[in-house]
Amino acid sequence: MTTFSVRRIVLKIGSSSLNHPQGGLDEQAIAEVVDVIADLKQRGIECVLVTSGAVAAGMGKLGLQARPRDIAAKQAVAAVGQGVLIEKYAQNLDRHGLVGAQILLSRIDLAEVSRYHNAQNTLEKLLRLQVVPIINENDTVAVEELCFGDNDSLSALVSGLVHAELLVILTDVDGLYTANPKKDPSAQLIREVPEVSAVEMLAGGAGSILGTGGMVTKLRAAKIATRFGIGMLLLNFTRIRELLNLNESLEVKGTYFQPVKHRLAGRKRWIAYAGLSEGSIRIDEGAEKALVEEGKSLLAKGIKSTEGTWERKEIVRIINQQGEEVARGVVELSSEEVERVKGLHSERMHQIIPDVTGEEVVHRDNMTLMLDL
Repeated sequence: MTTFSVRRIVLKIGSSSLNHPQGGLDEQAIAEVVDVIADLKQRGIECVLVTSGAVAAGMGKLGLQARPRDIAAKQAVAAVGQGVLIEKYAQNLDRHGLVGAQILLSRIDLAEVSRYHNAQNTLEKLLRLQVVPIINENDTVAVEELCFGDNDSLSALVSGLVHAELLVILTDVDGLYTANPKKDPSAQLIREVPEVSAVEMLAGGAGSILGTGGMVTKLRAAKIATRFGIGMLLLNFTRIRELLNLNESLEVKGTYFQPVKHRLAGRKRWIAYAGLSEGSIRIDEGAEKALVEEGKSLLAKGIKSTEGTWERKEIVRIINQQGEEVARGVVELSSEEVERVKGLHSERMHQIIPDVTGEEVVHRDNMTLMLDL
């Protein structure tokens, strides 16, 4: 028995749930999603919708049978489909006297701190206006290195952005199983997961020609959301109306991922998951111990080498001698400056670069440990 107490949720629905078997969008599925959102809002629960379906809608509109593989074709099909998708949502919201707002995000919108806060402020304002934000990745312009890769990860980041209490990922399976239920009849549904890392080996690949997800991306989303202190519910789309019992005691036929007790603070969330890393700093064993075990900042003395190019105040990955990412943080020196002072004591660093303030190359307050994420 799982009891929820939520005032704001993020709903994510994938292409596999939205696409009609004969092609195009399943209008009944969209109507069902909107009906549930309207009912939840009447119960005092704010809803943010992260929706896939632009490419699937474009495929239906253009009469395509196979999902496009190259980026240009995918972007063209998404450009056709996005208008179809938002129109269907708007028509259904209008039936309930509700207004929706289309928000297309690319990775860069969350990677730069000013744009991150702008997106956050816009979403907060929309929710205060009783508008339903409808979010999708901006497939029409995103380049591959700036893509979220899947809307599962996007929905987890959005959950942190709007400070939701629950992320619900609607899919075409009942939840996470102990084995692949299509191949193993003894597979059991896992109702509750206290720690995501303990079940990561159970994930399989994408199961639909229309979706880019699969259990791997859903567990990645669960890891992000739960680290933010947000619970995640993996629920079969056919059971979406069970969400109307939120804030009541109910038996969930799905998989619930418990939030961690020690959640990441807002800035450290951005550093760990939203900000783009411009390069990496390799550190020695002494520096690794200082960061991981002693909670200290990174000093120039412990730096062995650098890779990539960055300016001051950008995000870098901090790598140990085994090539594992130990931490990620906002660096006080450019890559060229770090190369000049690596391995040196702080006093010598100040002699070489007089205008740097403090002794740290990456301050502890601007750093997130990654080994346990």
